[in-house]
Amino acid sequence: MILYPAIDIRGGRVVRLTQGDYGRETAHDADPLDAARRWKEQAARVLHVVDLDGARSGHPEHLDRVREIAELGVLVQLGGGLRDAAAVEAALAAGADRAVVGTAAVRDPDLVSTLVGDHGDRIVVALDARGGRVAVGGWLEQSDAAPAELLSAMAARGVRRFLYTSIEVDGTLDGPALAALPEVDAVASRVGAELVYSGGIGSIDDLRRLAALGLASLGGVIVGRALYEGRFTVDEGQAALDGDR
Repeated sequence: MILYPAIDIRGGRVVRLTQGDYGRETAHDADPLDAARRWKEQAARVLHVVDLDGARSGHPEHLDRVREIAELGVLVQLGGGLRDAAAVEAALAAGADRAVVGTAAVRDPDLVSTLVGDHGDRIVVALDARGGRVAVGGWLEQSDAAPAELLSAMAARGVRRFLYTSIEVDGTLDGPALAALPEVDAVASRVGAELVYSGGIGSIDDLRRLAALGLASLGGVIVGRALYEGRFTVDEGQAALDGDR
């Protein structure tokens, strides 16, 4: 499993939201590039960048910052406002190695098929879960789709990378939400897809608990607030995922 440091951008700054609530924001770095440099120096392999303004407006708003981060030479996974082919093309042209789509997977599955046909496994589908259903529109709206059902439907369209977020614990440091993971992993494993988990990581022990589950599809974990608060470093977290070898 790979540890993905999160860089959530709002108003040009790095922030963290609690449970996806735009009214519960904690500011961190004034410049996203500073955070990216720090995580790279701590041996991050992939940076998970989220354009929060784009997620809310429906189109990317910080591709200039994405370009600067990508120029550091670290792999970038970008989400937020990527709801049409032009937005995804712009994100990849700005240097993102992977583009995360969430709302489009629910509202326009044919678009996802087209994107996968054009870009293969550079396309990641977000399964942002709240109350057992997938949230869309910057997590401001609730769909009727269950995460495992959406994963199955998107896998049938060729998607092989998925991001599962438990919104209820996201940004809380209260630990990962493990109850729903086995069901999602079972579907991902059956179709040969990779799953990245996000939400609630607050300690090294949380990472060890995830690793100990032994889920076949789980290929990564996104960590935000715990890194910004210095609870552990990227390399310490990666060592925990590697079994502290």
